[in-house]
Amino acid sequence: MVIVIHQTTSTENAFLYNEKKVEQKVATFFHSRNTKAINPFFYDKKHRLKEITDVEKLNLRVKNKCLHISVNPSAEDLLKLNDQILRKEMDQFMQHMGYGDQTYLVYKHKDLERMHFHIVSTRIDHITGKKIKDNHERQKAQNFIKELELRHQLDNSKRSEKPVFKFSARSRNIKQSLENLFFHINQLKEVNSKILYNETLRLFNVEIRKSGRGHLVVVTDGKGKVIRYPICLSKFKEMPNFYLSEKQNSEPKENARRIVGFKWGVTDEFLKELFNNYRTKHQEQKRNKSCRLPKKYNRQRKR
Repeated sequence: MVIVIHQTTSTENAFLYNEKKVEQKVATFFHSRNTKAINPFFYDKKHRLKEITDVEKLNLRVKNKCLHISVNPSAEDLLKLNDQILRKEMDQFMQHMGYGDQTYLVYKHKDLERMHFHIVSTRIDHITGKKIKDNHERQKAQNFIKELELRHQLDNSKRSEKPVFKFSARSRNIKQSLENLFFHINQLKEVNSKILYNETLRLFNVEIRKSGRGHLVVVTDGKGKVIRYPICLSKFKEMPNFYLSEKQNSEPKENARRIVGFKWGVTDEFLKELFNNYRTKHQEQKRNKSCRLPKKYNRQRKR
């Protein structure tokens, strides 16, 4: 079992991402708790979004109001966890994390090679209007995963294995998988330049190459040789940052702040070295530039 926790600035972005998957028929409504309607999925998406944003209006000062969680059981986990058990465990998880009394919606996704779930809620307490404490969320989530695996005798041996990040010639659902990769990298505020974005894609053996007036997305063998049939970038609904129009690029994006486990390789461990090297180099360049005074100023100092 892998759980991913995103602390985002926009609840609407997280909500609409999941609703879009439902409209594309690659996700379904799965579960809900503490909503005004008995079944909020009978209504339109504006009604569901209002259920959460009305709570957030109680505190406009908090920047990161959204709670967006991905629950990723393995194929082996799903053999022992049916839908009824999963709903019960998700309720227990939200209670364990301090969000048991909050309004939350759960979506069941089938757009990857494996089934997974997304939970959308808010960090604003629906009674007090204060932000719910999120200290030690990572450790609390890990503790819950361990208890869950013990309760249902799940095999946790694969959880410590090094994940495979790279796409290959045998990767399935390649277009949908690439769109999910773009979505998760788009959320990372550390990837703040086109060069760094392309470097991150290369870690997955993915490249975006210029072709005529447009671009192609290709999967390589890691040495530049294309091993999958190229896909036109214009065919993707989830577009990578820095390849959008100015209007699209100005729209707010979610920023992944905390991640437990991994999903498509977007983990603290996976990006830590890249980001540290990038920030260190950037800070050194900035420091060196700031230390260089104009020659005219130096002459004045000597006088």
